[in-house]
Amino acid sequence: MDSNSIIRFDWAAKRLLRDKANHAVLEGLVTVLLGEKITITEILESESNQSYAGDKFNRVDIKAKDSKGDIILIEIQLTREWYYLQRVLYGVSKTITEHISLGAKYEDVKKIYSINILYFDLGKGSDYLYHGTTTFVGVHTNDQLIVRKRDKDAIRTCSPTEIFPEYFLIRVNEFNEVAKTPIEEWMDFLKNNHIKDDTRTPGLREAKEQLRVLQMNDEERKAYDDYLDTIRTQDSVLDTYRTEGLLEGRMIGRAEGRAEGREEGREEGRAEGREKGRAEGREEGREEGALNKAIAIAKEMLKMNLDKSIIKQATGLTDDELNQLS
Repeated sequence: MDSNSIIRFDWAAKRLLRDKANHAVLEGLVTVLLGEKITITEILESESNQSYAGDKFNRVDIKAKDSKGDIILIEIQLTREWYYLQRVLYGVSKTITEHISLGAKYEDVKKIYSINILYFDLGKGSDYLYHGTTTFVGVHTNDQLIVRKRDKDAIRTCSPTEIFPEYFLIRVNEFNEVAKTPIEEWMDFLKNNHIKDDTRTPGLREAKEQLRVLQMNDEERKAYDDYLDTIRTQDSVLDTYRTEGLLEGRMIGRAEGRAEGREEGREEGRAEGREKGRAEGREEGREEGALNKAIAIAKEMLKMNLDKSIIKQATGLTDDELNQLS
């Protein structure tokens, strides 16, 4: 193995970057995204930060200070979900409620930045980085609402974006640029595991030194290799299913093909009916083959401890069909 091989960020974020000695890597990513120096004060422990089978929800909550010294909360998510935007909303809400004391005043709610690193496709869009904020716009006047905020015994005005969460969606697979800017260098690392030898981008020099594969012990190396195998298998399974269009074939063939063929067969005569019947038989044979392949794929996905909702979406199997495989 190349002595310069670097551990994938998604694996490191869950297991290695939580150590204080490695905080500079996460600080660098957040600093580049927010455009100001961010200093991590602690990694917050929560129920969802604990490791468990399959690492289904890969999430890290961070307490940090911005360049003005104000406390902010940062949530980083690296997970595959069909209902991903709902997952983002849930994660932000959970971060807020988990890290405010019972009975505390609402003024103690901190600004949240939700950073979501997507190693899968999410809808349509040509950019690799999306940023969203909350604003309130007048229905009739089209002006933006400005609210009052009590800040250190003083009343000042602010926009809702200073209070409500901000969201970053990093679509790793959409990055196809030559890395020139700091965010592009981070994208090159996230997608290609590559860091320039002369990089000066915040966090990447530290990543190059601290996240070397050969620095892992045998147990960590074994866990990392297993993780890479799981990712490769999962990508292969999903790509194969998408390429062959099995779900669409089952839906169209089962819902329309047989009904239309039988109806046309009755209407157009015995001879054509027999031809339709043969065509229908061939179609049903193809359906049966597609179903068998969907079952085989579902079995592989179950071995990877993927959520059943994801498996249903990917294979088109019903709850009953999945339960028979469990």
